[in-house]
Amino acid sequence: MAKKMDLKEQEKLQQEKVDERVSAVETFFNENKKLIWGSLIALLAIGIIILCYNKFYLQPKKAEAQEQMFPAESAFRNGEFDLALNGDGNNLGFAQIASQYGKKAGKSVYLYAGSCELNLGNYESALDYLKKYSGKDEILAARALGAQGDAYVGLEKYNEAVSCFEKAAAKVDNMFAANYLLKAGVVYEEMGNTAKALEAYKKIREQYPQSLEGYDIDKYISRLETE
Repeated sequence: MAKKMDLKEQEKLQQEKVDERVSAVETFFNENKKLIWGSLIALLAIGIIILCYNKFYLQPKKAEAQEQMFPAESAFRNGEFDLALNGDGNNLGFAQIASQYGKKAGKSVYLYAGSCELNLGNYESALDYLKKYSGKDEILAARALGAQGDAYVGLEKYNEAVSCFEKAAAKVDNMFAANYLLKAGVVYEEMGNTAKALEAYKKIREQYPQSLEGYDIDKYISRLETE
């Protein structure tokens, strides 16, 4: 009987605690209902504003930017880099698209614009665009790093160049890496650092022997070892 009484007392105590919590919540709500309802209405208003911004401004802008990208991309594929970058008066180029729309046109606009500037020999401008590229695709991210390396070579900033090439090779552990390693090796040779050049070439031979660069890499290695 004592045990049954203890259980009943425990249940009663637990119920009293629950009632106290419920009462406390009700009291808090009653005392602060204006603030609570005001906060809920504010959150709802913010949600509606964000929804309207996305639907009626951001999405149309993105669609408009993507439409502007098509002629520039076509010119780029045809190797018409000045046209792709600056447009023709009727269609915008990547420079204007990047300026007017920014990332609404897609992150690739910076990679395109930087690549155009690189091909036109405008290395500083190329770097400005390429450093803004922040896409998550590893191949494109490596391409942006590799293009930065090419721009630094054009500026004869060889330390920065090899750093970019090595980062690009590390970004894509596949056949694309061989090209970046070869570029790093060539720049190391230009710097007079034969040991680092050999290291890059041997890495191609060991890790990427089936790549296009891998087929001829022994020539580079033999030339440096005989020297």
